[in-house]
Amino acid sequence: MTETAQSPRRVASVVASSHWPRAQQQATVTLPYAERHRRRRRMRDDHGHFFLLDLPQATQLGAGDGLALVGGGFIEVKAADEDVLDIACRDAAHASRIAWHVGNRHTPLQVLDDGRLRIQYDHVLADMLTGLGAETARLRAPFGPEPGAYAAQGGHHGHHHE
Repeated sequence: MTETAQSPRRVASVVASSHWPRAQQQATVTLPYAERHRRRRRMRDDHGHFFLLDLPQATQLGAGDGLALVGGGFIEVKAADEDVLDIACRDAAHASRIAWHVGNRHTPLQVLDDGRLRIQYDHVLADMLTGLGAETARLRAPFGPEPGAYAAQGGHHGHHHE
């Protein structure tokens, strides 16, 4: 029986990146940021096989999260490379001011491990940031912004922990 003739694999929960058994990974799905906030949708994994994302509520999927398949196994979420702008600031005070200006425009922002900031590329914001003294670099890279203070309940970013 072909996959289109039978029920597709179904995902009913999301497990945070460090909480699912990697040995049970069956596939990966690579998605840009805009496609990683979902509740219910028919999707294809990176090998082209269908699955149904069927979550109880809309959830922000993070890179490394495990989509728990009904009946066992996981599909790993990967962040796709996107058109982003990396922002280097002079010091912590400058980074705070830059982050405030970006946040004031309700723009998602990622804080990188080395202290740089990252946003999705926007030429208007790039010009503004340069005018504020930041060094910017446009590149293709994964984008995983901060979820926001109201997005997470209990520090788990909307994920189920099993």
